[in-house]
Amino acid sequence: MRDVAIVAFAQTRHTDHDTGLSEHELIHPVISEVKELTGLKRFGFTCSGSCDYLAGAPFSFVSALDALAAWPPISESHVEMDGAWALYEAWVRLQHGDIDSALVYGFGKSSLGDLRTIMTLQLDPYYLAPLGLDQLSYAALQAAAVGAERQELGEIVRRSLADGRSNPYAFDLPEPDDSEDFAVQPLRKADVPPITDGAAAIVLATGDLAGRLHPNPAYIRGIAHRTEPHYLGMRDLARSASAADAGRAAGVGKGPVEVAELHAQFPHEEIILRQALELGGDTVINPSGGPLAANPVMATGLIRIGEAARRIHDGTASRTVAHAASGPCLQQNLVTVLEA
Repeated sequence: MRDVAIVAFAQTRHTDHDTGLSEHELIHPVISEVKELTGLKRFGFTCSGSCDYLAGAPFSFVSALDALAAWPPISESHVEMDGAWALYEAWVRLQHGDIDSALVYGFGKSSLGDLRTIMTLQLDPYYLAPLGLDQLSYAALQAAAVGAERQELGEIVRRSLADGRSNPYAFDLPEPDDSEDFAVQPLRKADVPPITDGAAAIVLATGDLAGRLHPNPAYIRGIAHRTEPHYLGMRDLARSASAADAGRAAGVGKGPVEVAELHAQFPHEEIILRQALELGGDTVINPSGGPLAANPVMATGLIRIGEAARRIHDGTASRTVAHAASGPCLQQNLVTVLEA
């Protein structure tokens, strides 16, 4: 296997409303930033992650290519998933051995429509979607299955929002009020991630190039993706077998984990993921604030990888874990282990 490292990461200053930027205008600043950080103008491979449902148009990702200066022609691919899965594809592509760099980006504007309705459209159209349950309702079912005490859920939310306030890219959200109304019981409004528009980009490099582009590259020492059945009745919602399998395959338990960035959109998901990945009490969880502080759909998972890499880049950690999720109730899980 070739050594592949993250050598640059950039993200937008996320907003909770439409600022009028088109997709390529949203992406262009982060693409320009990672180019400036690395000095690279062209990449061996480019892969993006986005969702046509959010944009309301088929093949909407094609217009985003205007941000890349894609002439002369580039080698490019796209996943209808979070940008974390675009990074996975780029990592596989780099293993072929004929290129040594890759650009990965993800983007989404959740403010343009009703996200709860939009995400329901991605469910199985024969058995799940007709039930009329949306993303939040499914999350509430899982929260009830976990059965965590309200105090534990509240502490996770308070910690996440406090960390988010010190993150210039996240939101300055108020302290949660445990007396507020339920969004969908047992989830309160503060347990629900904020509507967010944003984008992120990462540059991968192999071998000697990684060391030339960054003094502290974040090397991908393990990466694995696992999924489980679409249908909620076929799985135990109180645990995540696919996250546990992905964590073992990626080698999470082969060493201490100083920082873990988890794609936990709801506080009960953090409880499930800590258990699935067997993270100890000394592991710092989501110091960026995580999705509860900013949730740019289709970039949130990629940002978790970028934030985990940033801790290695700045020397504050030597081994970190990043997690990305997709589908209802943590159906799909991608786990990445990064080391200095």
